[in-house]
Amino acid sequence: MKTLFRSTLFFLMLFGSCEMIFAQKATNVWKAQVALGFNRPFWGGFVNELNSKNLNFPTVNLGIQYMFKPQLGAKLDYGFNRFSSGDDVPEFKTNYSRINAQFVYDPTTSLGFLPQRMGVVGHAGPGISFVKPLGNLGDNKQTYANFMAGVELHYAMSETISLYGDLSYIYGFTSLDDYDPPLTGLGAFNGNVLTATLGITFSLSGCYTCN
Repeated sequence: MKTLFRSTLFFLMLFGSCEMIFAQKATNVWKAQVALGFNRPFWGGFVNELNSKNLNFPTVNLGIQYMFKPQLGAKLDYGFNRFSSGDDVPEFKTNYSRINAQFVYDPTTSLGFLPQRMGVVGHAGPGISFVKPLGNLGDNKQTYANFMAGVELHYAMSETISLYGDLSYIYGFTSLDDYDPPLTGLGAFNGNVLTATLGITFSLSGCYTCN
């Protein structure tokens, strides 16, 4: 009887340990991201003599991430950016939105020099950009393909929540040839964007009571 009890206790402890390990790993499978920050459109994307402010607010990023393996995954994310005219140019405001499907690479476990709770994640992938000038400039809207790449620095607050900063570059596959004369393209943007955001990542799978 004692032998049976010890064996049962051993297997229960083993099963509980395995379940806890699985739960911890499962928290990395599905995640959601929300971030807020700033953007900087590169002026080469505007028609001649036009430009935007150097730093524009807001940039909002929303994403869903799935990890196939501990280091490799994918995410689908949406980004909204607004930028406005710089000094000494005709006034305009423009909404720049994008949708991207990206590969995700997490080398954190192989980077032994990182402090505890810190992580680094790279992401890159194609997408579509939607540019819409506001006010009576709506005819200058544009849609074109893009490619986005960036790096995230994470700090784990718990097993399920982490704070992160992201620096990303969005390259637009487009041209300014549509705008001649230049004023017909007021508020339009065919170019590249740099974004910097701070946000939160939270697990949608696994353990919801982990500390």
